[in-house]
Amino acid sequence: MSTWSDLLKDQKEEKYFKTLTRFIDNDRKVGYVVFPEKDDIMNAFKITPFEKVKVVILGQDPYHGLGQAHGLSFSVRKGNKIPPSLQNIYKELASDIGTTMPSHGELTQWATQGVFLLNNTLTVRKAQPNSHETYGWTNFTNFVIKSISDKAKNTVVFLLWGKFAQGKRSLIDETRHKVLAAPHPSPFSATRGFFGSKHFSETNKILVESDQEPIDWQIT
Repeated sequence: MSTWSDLLKDQKEEKYFKTLTRFIDNDRKVGYVVFPEKDDIMNAFKITPFEKVKVVILGQDPYHGLGQAHGLSFSVRKGNKIPPSLQNIYKELASDIGTTMPSHGELTQWATQGVFLLNNTLTVRKAQPNSHETYGWTNFTNFVIKSISDKAKNTVVFLLWGKFAQGKRSLIDETRHKVLAAPHPSPFSATRGFFGSKHFSETNKILVESDQEPIDWQIT
C-alpha cells in the first residue's frame, strides 16, 4: 500500500525541491514572514493519509494574512473571520444538502474524513499573494495530483473550482476517477455556476456508488 512518505521520498531528493526549500528558508532568513508556519506546510499530507484520500479540493495559494493559513486549502484557523470564498462554499453546502452555517472556517473535519485539501502552492509571503508560485511548488503538487490519479485504489472525486484548478484536469485519469468542475466560489464568480452546482451531494453519491463512506460535510 502506498503512503505519502513512499510516494514523495524521491521527489524531495529532486534538485528543484531542494532549491525550493532553500528559497523558502532564505526568505525567512532575510526577514520575510512566510505562511503557513513551517510545521504546518505539509498539514494536508499529515491529516489525510494517502490511502484515505476520497476527495481532492484544489486551491491555488495559501491565505497571506496573519494567523490564517495552516496547510489546508480554503481553510483558516479558528478565531479568524471566514473568508468570502469559504462563506460561499458554506452557502452552497446549505443549499445543496441542508447544512447549517458554521461559526468558523477550519476544515480539519473534512480532512480527517479523506478530503485532501491541497493548494497548488504551499507557501506564501505575508501580504504578497502568489509570491512563491514560481519557486517550484507546481512541480511538486502536479506530481501529487498525478500520483493520486495513478495509484489510488479507490475512485477519487476531484473538485476543480475555477480555471486554475481546471487546468490540472489533464493530470487526472477520468476513466478511473470523477472530476466535478465549476466556477470558483469567489464572490467574483460564484454566481456564474458555483451556486447550484450541487457538488457536495454529487460527491457523496459517487462515493456511495463506489462502496465508500460519504463525507459528513457539516462543520461543527
